[in-house]
Amino acid sequence: VQLQASGGGLVQAGGSLRLSCVASGRTFSRYVMGWFRQAPGKEREFVATISPSGGTTNYANAVKGRFTISRDNANNMVYLQMNSLKPEDTAVYYCTTGNYMATMSGEYDYWGQGTLVTVSS
Repeated sequence: VQLQASGGGLVQAGGSLRLSCVASGRTFSRYVMGWFRQAPGKEREFVATISPSGGTTNYANAVKGRFTISRDNANNMVYLQMNSLKPEDTAVYYCTTGNYMATMSGEYDYWGQGTLVTVSS
């Protein structure tokens, strides 16, 4: 299984970015997808997750109301729309896949390489 994330960059506080992740290697529509992030010097933390059908989502409290996870099963894509970005959102963002809509990174099976998001104040 391979996951390739993209869409990171430098943005001012209050701005928006959309991250994308393309998956290959297994039947995409059967699995949960998620986004985690890791800021410098900090542990990797849960951001959002979405069910195989896309009908159910879950978010970390820190991003609820600002970020939206979605998926396109026809094209093996998962997205993270990030609005009202804050400097504390600065991190490397990773897409991941697994069998459960978990908030713990250990519950996910495969990880992408990460894409850096930097939010300036």
